[in-house]
Amino acid sequence: MIKIAPSILSADFGRLGEEVRAVDAAGADWIHLDVMDGHFVPNLTIGPDVVAAVRKVTNLTLDTHLMIENADAFIPAFAQAGADILSVHVEACDDLRSTIELIRKHNVKPAVVINPDTPLSAVTEVLADVEMLLVMSVHPGFGGQSFIESSVEKLRQARAFRQEKGLTFLIEVDGSIKIDNAGLAAQAGADVLVSGSGIFKTGDYGRTISSMRAAASTAGSERTAAAM
Repeated sequence: MIKIAPSILSADFGRLGEEVRAVDAAGADWIHLDVMDGHFVPNLTIGPDVVAAVRKVTNLTLDTHLMIENADAFIPAFAQAGADILSVHVEACDDLRSTIELIRKHNVKPAVVINPDTPLSAVTEVLADVEMLLVMSVHPGFGGQSFIESSVEKLRQARAFRQEKGLTFLIEVDGSIKIDNAGLAAQAGADVLVSGSGIFKTGDYGRTISSMRAAASTAGSERTAAAM
């Protein structure tokens, strides 16, 4: 089943609780939270307090993407705040396997992220140890960028690797995902679609999420049929 994860980076932070409740009621599967430190990426966003605030208004999975340096120092705080998944960048971790183990130690599901310029080979050794691989389809740091077409091939590679090795990690894609490319991403291998402006900048969250899910599910079914 394709999962839709609205990214609150594009929500109205003046009424964040209402926005989260709205996409929850509209059929979102997860809530995606982008944490940026102004060092690893050139932007500064939220910390554990915002994750804790979101946790109070929804029971949906909190998919927390750490675009930060020294993630190990902050993992306990984000776990305590209520994150269900913590995604860390291979590009920012000195000892990725150790960071993954630390996330699990705090009873949170670990995920690993690769930037558009990072090959899948950079993380293949840890994919058996994580719950999810997040493939960035824009350069991390800002919303509203254009979808990087080469990420489609990376999604295909991840799906093929998962099948070849008999692994179970989810494949997530984040970056300029909208209704018109949701099917392309799902057909290539994505199980989870993160969308910020593609949802929050539309007038009807329910209709947008439903349309995105329909496009992705149809493509996902075609992908499954083709593999049989």
